[in-house]
Amino acid sequence: MNCEWVKENVILYVYDELADDSRIEMEQHAERCKECSAEIVAARGFHQEMSSRPQLEVSPNFLASSRMRLSEALETAEQSRWRKWIVDPAEWLRQMRFSPALASAILILGFAAGTLTAWKIVGNQPSSKPGGGTAARNVVPGENSEANIAGIHSITPIDGSTSVEITYDKLVPTTDKGDINDPRIQQLLLLASRNQSNSGVRIDSVNLLSQKSDENNVREVLMSALRYDKNPGVRLKALEGLKGVIKTDTRVRDAVLEALMHDTNSGVRAEALRVLQPVKADSSVRITLEELARNDKNAFITLESERMLGSLPQLQ
Repeated sequence: MNCEWVKENVILYVYDELADDSRIEMEQHAERCKECSAEIVAARGFHQEMSSRPQLEVSPNFLASSRMRLSEALETAEQSRWRKWIVDPAEWLRQMRFSPALASAILILGFAAGTLTAWKIVGNQPSSKPGGGTAARNVVPGENSEANIAGIHSITPIDGSTSVEITYDKLVPTTDKGDINDPRIQQLLLLASRNQSNSGVRIDSVNLLSQKSDENNVREVLMSALRYDKNPGVRLKALEGLKGVIKTDTRVRDAVLEALMHDTNSGVRAEALRVLQPVKADSSVRITLEELARNDKNAFITLESERMLGSLPQLQ
């Protein structure tokens, strides 16, 4: 046993999750190593302090948001590291750059939140039809909270209207219909935009949400999709939705500039240039265009940046 192993597993030791032989070996090592002994003492002290504090109830929105960030982090990880995290939770915490104290807090919070959510889902289980299966049904208001929805299956706009049909999972596939202005439908669309397992659902949801970019919560989702979604099709739909508010919201302008500078897809970068056209005279946009015109490796981006700069009045 070495010091690195102790540091990686001290959280498991504090929570009595180590096997007896590993626990004894760690204690013997700590008796000989002052640094590791101090690490264990610090982790124990924080654990005791956290245990003495009142436990807070976790909101469904916070839980769903945390699951989304965890899913995104796992998808971006290297495969070898992903396998290591599955068998070694302490390594995951270190790779996420949390301090040991914060790691302890998240372990406590995650366990409590998972238990609470599982209890709620079981309590909301729909009744079965006589003779077997469970019928798909319309959902009553308040039932489709994020913590109670397992995933979005499909989104189908209804021709000739602004209504949309959404099929999503609780314990069984469930379908809900409604206008995109209906808060229930918007809630499902917002949840679908974070469905990391189905890029098609994300594209459909972001496309529909683009019609409501004047609403702040929708705008936040579109900016998040532009910055973090791994599918370029989703990022393109997010750009399309944000172009209508780029003049009035500097946060949107900054998100589009970020995509123009750093997105890995040339099509997304080209679309970002087009979306920035109405605000090209803005000082931050002008500076970015000058940088791209001088140094960008993409010939189209360089030429288009030069063209946009050439259409601007010269600064005195």
